[in-house]
Amino acid sequence: MQVAATIAHEHAWVAGVLRAPATAAQWRVWLYPAAEIVLGCSQRALHAEVARRAPPGIPVSVRPSGGGAVLAGPWMVGASVVLPPDDRLLAEGLVGSYRWLGELHAQVMREAGVDARAIAPQPVSQPSVARLTQQSPVQPSQPRSGQATTDTVRWACFGSLSPWEVTDAAGRKLTGLAQQRRRSGVAFSAGTLISRPDWRLLCEALGAPDDALRLERLTGACDEAPDAAAIDALAWAERLDCALAAALD
Repeated sequence: MQVAATIAHEHAWVAGVLRAPATAAQWRVWLYPAAEIVLGCSQRALHAEVARRAPPGIPVSVRPSGGGAVLAGPWMVGASVVLPPDDRLLAEGLVGSYRWLGELHAQVMREAGVDARAIAPQPVSQPSVARLTQQSPVQPSQPRSGQATTDTVRWACFGSLSPWEVTDAAGRKLTGLAQQRRRSGVAFSAGTLISRPDWRLLCEALGAPDDALRLERLTGACDEAPDAAAIDALAWAERLDCALAAALD
């Protein structure tokens, strides 16, 4: 089911589902009609400052899950999935529980002509394994495999890469993932760049205008793939919704 909504509507839906113990998988696919800035829960202290810097009419909110700041808007398709705490898809543990969702997004993209892949975690002994849920502006984020630390933007969700998130063939991030765990269930959230956002808007609001070019280099967009079908955000949302229904119903 696709819903055109604000980030506040999305968060309210997830909170409502988690209020009682989840007994079956539930999901929503989201379209965002207007630009919004969303901070990770560890960035809560930045809210007032970011709201002051943001252009007039651009809401700034804080999500319950971790990770870096996101610029939502018409260029992005979101997904929220709530699973019961004993669901089979959670059997692989915290990191492994992202696998099915990342691979599902990558498969939807490949079927539409985007050469996408979900990035498997590297061995724990290697320093390139990223933390999944608690990145913040004051904590160093980990580099992608083969990239220098300076090629990450640690305060932005799309500025670094965690296991099972999705990239294009060049290693540029297409889909970011996050989750929140409660006794009543586990809520996953995903955001996919269908087209390229204006990273300057986000970077200037976060007080880091020089990071805009770095985010441009680190990110891709589904409509930039040379073989991608010419479909808009609504069509992407419909494809993703069908894939989630097949996986979860």
